[in-house]
Amino acid sequence: MEAALELAREAAAAGEVPVGAVALFEGRVVGRGQNAREQAADPTAHAELLAIQEAARTLGRWRLTGVTVYVTLEPCAMCAGAMVLARIDRLVFGASDPKAGAVGSLQDLSCDPRLNHSFPVDRGLLGDRCGDLLRSFFRLRRTTR
Repeated sequence: MEAALELAREAAAAGEVPVGAVALFEGRVVGRGQNAREQAADPTAHAELLAIQEAARTLGRWRLTGVTVYVTLEPCAMCAGAMVLARIDRLVFGASDPKAGAVGSLQDLSCDPRLNHSFPVDRGLLGDRCGDLLRSFFRLRRTTR
């Protein structure tokens, strides 16, 4: 999660919402991502998707069995859906997202029995630090407008 937090800080420095994600396979980092929606002008450039894409390229396969994704913010429906489709083994996230979270807050795609894959989720790892980074970012944006 420390690596994901560093990526989130880098995203904030670039003017992006500070979310970072890291994908691990057999103890090594195979994918990294930080929010890049503004820079890429791409609504799908979420940290989790970028980390998953890099993991797939690194491993040379789209099925990401054996991969754990660490992300600083609870994934949205798009990102949680991508994790289901990629068949990740596990998700660990820091801060909950009561407005858009799709692995426990608004819905839970990680264990929906109607989907073809499910995965365990560990919630709240370094959650205070992850949440503080997001709150500080938005507080600063509000005061500089």
